[in-house]
Amino acid sequence: MEIKRDLYLQKLLNSRNNGMIKVITGMRRSGKSYLLFNLFTDALRGEGVPTDHIVTVNLEDRRNSQLRDPDNLLRYIDARIVDEGMYYVLLDEIQLVKEFEDVLNSYLHIKNADVFVTGSNAKFLSKDVITEFRGRGQSIMVHPLNYAEFMSARQNPDSYDTNLLLEYMQYGGLPKVVTTDDENEKREYLQSLFVQTYLRDIKERYSIQLDHDLEELIDVIASSIGSLTNPHKIQNTFRSVKQSSITQDTIKNYLDYMQDAFIINKAVRYDIKGRRYIDTPAKYYFEDLGLRNARLLFRQTEETHLMENLIFNELRIRGYSVDVGQLTYFGKDAEGKSERRQLEVDFVCNKGYERLYIQSAFALPSIEKQQQEFNSLKRINDSFQKVVIVGGMQPTYRNDDGILILNVFDFLSGKVAV
Repeated sequence: MEIKRDLYLQKLLNSRNNGMIKVITGMRRSGKSYLLFNLFTDALRGEGVPTDHIVTVNLEDRRNSQLRDPDNLLRYIDARIVDEGMYYVLLDEIQLVKEFEDVLNSYLHIKNADVFVTGSNAKFLSKDVITEFRGRGQSIMVHPLNYAEFMSARQNPDSYDTNLLLEYMQYGGLPKVVTTDDENEKREYLQSLFVQTYLRDIKERYSIQLDHDLEELIDVIASSIGSLTNPHKIQNTFRSVKQSSITQDTIKNYLDYMQDAFIINKAVRYDIKGRRYIDTPAKYYFEDLGLRNARLLFRQTEETHLMENLIFNELRIRGYSVDVGQLTYFGKDAEGKSERRQLEVDFVCNKGYERLYIQSAFALPSIEKQQQEFNSLKRINDSFQKVVIVGGMQPTYRNDDGILILNVFDFLSGKVAV
């Protein structure tokens, strides 16, 4: 079964021969190696690139352990560049090589070597790529499968199949999970992966010895996706409920470590009228819903929160920066006195000159619920697109206020442009 990853494949193809080191980054087991060694190499061969001009090294393979030495790796690659034709050098898990920055920078001045590498840890955040490769590094972020890619793994799927959407929100988009039919295997894999891979990476990288606070913090964040929080609030929870003496600074560090490992993503608040960012409190969303649910033993699968996380992830995959909107206005209290009020917009999404305001609503069962979701959007006095994404079989339409009521299936499939 071949899962389509056309978005990332096209990015790789478009980046060829641009004089940069292409760094494919993202969480472990999200499909970076398959993208590079299968989909990309097949595309190159399909365009007529000779097989011997594609140099591949899987550095995670024990058989290639000697190539983790930087000089050995240089000699290995150099020995395979034997003519003036273009060579594509594909290296998987490059962070396992000592002084890998020097190795990769050594090929920046070789005109017929085009280098693509994958990496899974904090070394491969965009800011590090820019720094380490002297302004000649391009970061390509790969996420777990989104819903459209998940659907591509199904035979003749119904685009509006609620059960498939619920399956995706339950088990997420890691390729191994999507291609496994047995639900018990999915659960066991996700639970084991979280502990044996992601947590172990963080503990080893940052030399965390007393890790029970870290694990409990992950559970706290997993239980509160879509809720505003900050290190001070979490610290109070730990003190009152866990009788823990963990500090705000440690909590902040742990949250940063989780973001560096691509487990969670942070959405900061944005004052829409004041046009400024408010650093705290913020919201946190999981990069993969299956991992989030596995962390909570699949006991907290609230569809409203999972759909909000799903929409956040999809927007980021589409290239938007995503913030949480805050809207301040003055209303009248029961006595007719003016009072300051605040409303929230789930997502303020920016991409270049484009902006979207989006509310996530699993259902709109009543007039009161509709007014609640529409109220903040109606108070935004600009001409950017305003959207409410809804679940179920609610049809897509535009109301009298110009707000697009968008069915989640139409949104995920891209059938309706926003």
